[in-house]
Amino acid sequence: MLIDLHTHSFVSDGTESPEVLVRSAAEQGVDVVALTDHDQTSGWQEAAETALEVGIGLVPGIEISCRTDNHISVHLLAYLHDPLNEALLAEINKARDARVTRAQRMVEMLSEDYPISWELVLEHSHRDATIGRPHIADALVAIGAVENRSEAFERILIPGSKYYVGHYAMDPVTAVELVKQANGVPVFAHPLAAARGRVVQDQVFHDMIDAGLAGLEVFHRDNPAHAQQRLLEMAQKERLIVTGSSDYHGAGKPNRLGENSTARDQLERILELGTGSHSVGIR
Repeated sequence: MLIDLHTHSFVSDGTESPEVLVRSAAEQGVDVVALTDHDQTSGWQEAAETALEVGIGLVPGIEISCRTDNHISVHLLAYLHDPLNEALLAEINKARDARVTRAQRMVEMLSEDYPISWELVLEHSHRDATIGRPHIADALVAIGAVENRSEAFERILIPGSKYYVGHYAMDPVTAVELVKQANGVPVFAHPLAAARGRVVQDQVFHDMIDAGLAGLEVFHRDNPAHAQQRLLEMAQKERLIVTGSSDYHGAGKPNRLGENSTARDQLERILELGTGSHSVGIR
């Protein structure tokens, strides 16, 4: 089976609707796909209906942005959690609100040097999406300031840039605990993706594992080969689930659906542990 457990629709920062994303997955031969939009579950129903129509499996999920005490970014995937869990929802909504405020401030600063406005950014996002740097990047592409999203992130929107503004993100240990309380399955996304910035030290892994971390996203294009081996050894030692995923964003990134896959037995562990919501169409 080809199982891709990390994708984004335009509900967050992808470029395809949940329906189109699921249809794209089916066309690429994916048997099971997970929809894991940032801080959003509003695409679940559309994705589920489409998965049933085209005959592939769907795992509903979410990607949560976290930050350690020393300001290292951590992304946590949550599968099959209760989307109405009050404690988790409160933190996610707090992060979403902070993202919007942060984006508005970044656009304000960018407008001093580029012909960009908040209205232009909104034109490059879905009406229900939480506005973030990818949407600002799309607006920069539209005005010709950069060729694509990747260049915008590398040149203009990168941390340390004069236009960059941070935003609220919960501690990763807290996030793991809240996902567990919501009967979900917490998996550390691209844990050693050094190209994205600083990566956490071993103590953070251990703290997250002690809090209930269930798995590691090992097979991801941003984890180098040596890092994947280290993660596999850690997963074996700690009896963690091992996943592989594309982190697909449609036209927003070069990542392709199904370029990395999760083994069937690892998916079954996720399905057994996650009781806050239901998968669709998995046989």
